[in-house]
Amino acid sequence: MGYGKMKMAFSKTAFASLGLSTLPTLAAAQDAAPDFDVIGPYIMTTLLFLIGGFLVFWMAAGFAMLEAGLVRSKNVTTQLTKNIALFSLASLMYWLIGFNLMYPGEGWLIDGWLGPLFSVTTLDPVGLSASEAALDYASVASDFFFQLMFCATTASIVSGTMAERVKLWPFLIFVVVLTGVIYPIEASWQWGGGWLSELGFSDFAGSTLVHAAGGFAALAGVIVLGPRIGKYKDGRVIPMPGSNLALATLGTFILWMGWFGFNGGSQLAAGTVGDITDVGRIFANTNMAAAAGAIAALFATQLIYKKADLTMVLNGALAGLVSITAGPLDPSLFGAVWIGAVGGIIVVFAVPFLDRLKIDDVVGAIPVHLMAGFWGTMVVPVYTQGTSFVTQFIGFSAIGVFVFFASLIGFRVLKSLVGIRVSPEAEINGLDMSEMGMEAYPEFARG
Repeated sequence: MGYGKMKMAFSKTAFASLGLSTLPTLAAAQDAAPDFDVIGPYIMTTLLFLIGGFLVFWMAAGFAMLEAGLVRSKNVTTQLTKNIALFSLASLMYWLIGFNLMYPGEGWLIDGWLGPLFSVTTLDPVGLSASEAALDYASVASDFFFQLMFCATTASIVSGTMAERVKLWPFLIFVVVLTGVIYPIEASWQWGGGWLSELGFSDFAGSTLVHAAGGFAALAGVIVLGPRIGKYKDGRVIPMPGSNLALATLGTFILWMGWFGFNGGSQLAAGTVGDITDVGRIFANTNMAAAAGAIAALFATQLIYKKADLTMVLNGALAGLVSITAGPLDPSLFGAVWIGAVGGIIVVFAVPFLDRLKIDDVVGAIPVHLMAGFWGTMVVPVYTQGTSFVTQFIGFSAIGVFVFFASLIGFRVLKSLVGIRVSPEAEINGLDMSEMGMEAYPEFARG
């Protein structure tokens, strides 16, 4: 036998002996290891939250780009500052108050209505073992991270509506109240197991709880704030084109991408074949609704105004996304198409309607998030069993009344104490000069 064959034979013998000697150890390890059927759902749902949260985080970038593109160049820096500041404040407030206020468990102060007002979020311990984990759901950190993104999204909606004339710091003070108190309270009524959940209200991923809530807060703010100087003159609406429609389009595509995490992650489970198949179904329906909303807005503007309008098409896509968010699982692909298309058409008619009321919404957030949010919430019973139009209307109305009047009070208090609107001179010159001190860059005053 040659050296090579002898070496191979020896190796086989040695490895066989080693394998036999370690069999008891391996068997013991297998006995000690948790069954994947037990830990698998926990691991996969945690991963779903982390990936979904990462995607929804990109919606913050989408809102920033969309708003930067739709405001005039003299206000771009201020708008970007508002967006990164509001996301950061939302993160801190949701940690300090919001998460446990929204998910009180057994800690309700007023059962079904109000959770603990001062309860800081704590995470699972480092190196958590399977025997110590609550394997029926997901890690606390992943749940907190995912839900935080929804909270920040609500504040982002308000930012665009009030652009170009609101003071930076009063707006950020309102963001603290909105993300720390107002949003967590109303969301707890449904997602925290509160009274709306018990009533049978259904909002899968937040057409009402996130989008319409942000729209109601924005409506309250813009009523107190008033329209931009020169927007409405002699019964006419004066166009104020945005600085960069390429940025606005990029922002819309980023939001479209982030929405897959927004809706898909709201399945809240990924540990079974059924769950992960449903996540895929949600992705497909979400995309179809956005596409239909964009195309519906494109055709509607061509028919009504005899020309296509890019900003309407962008908002049509977003309205389609908002429309499907309350019930993205149950419809067929065709169902998602017509639901999204109606959302796109709503935007085309709602924007001029608000202008007739002299409600100056710079980016069209109220039509997209509030009005399409109402439509998306009310259409849920068409496909989702166990829901009713009456219950859906009650839920939407309750959240709308609470968020609108809480926000209205907040803005009026800020207006009386510190003022919320810049001076006419500052507004004409641009907020980048008055709020950001960019006197060295006079080109920002143009546009």
